[in-house]
Amino acid sequence: MTSPYPIDLSVTDNASALLRHFADLRDGTHGEAHSRADKEALFATTATLMDSPCRSALTELNAALLLNTGTIHSTGVARTQDGGLGCSWTLSWPRQVAAEIPPITLTAYFGRNFHHPHLRGGTVRDWPLNVFTPLQAAGELPTLRAIAAAELHNLVFLADFRIVPATGPAEAISPW
Repeated sequence: MTSPYPIDLSVTDNASALLRHFADLRDGTHGEAHSRADKEALFATTATLMDSPCRSALTELNAALLLNTGTIHSTGVARTQDGGLGCSWTLSWPRQVAAEIPPITLTAYFGRNFHHPHLRGGTVRDWPLNVFTPLQAAGELPTLRAIAAAELHNLVFLADFRIVPATGPAEAISPW
């Protein structure tokens, strides 16, 4: 089959995820699901598939920048306030708690009025989430790493760089 694109997008995980996303929009489906109930069931499976890559991205950030002082927590799939579904993974650490700012957050969510699910951070918004296999979930690791790094970057601006243990000795942590 000849690609209509000037480069072979099939070789990149991000391009493949976007093509799945656009196909869903085109076809009015999410994967093979058509009904909201089927899409929600598929989302629950997707959240399970995303657990390992989300934990990996947060574990890497914890080791490299938080000097293993952080704790990862997952909510599991639950109804959101808007009636949709969501699942979040957070990384909190003592300096972040002392600064009274939110943890680094990775969220998979399927808003009530959404056609299909998305990924986001606490301060960073919206990537398509069209994951149906373990291989596709693993392919999201670079995106999850980028979301987690952007989250930490944004949280530094809510306090200051000293919330990041790898920057050196802890001084009194105070907002700007």
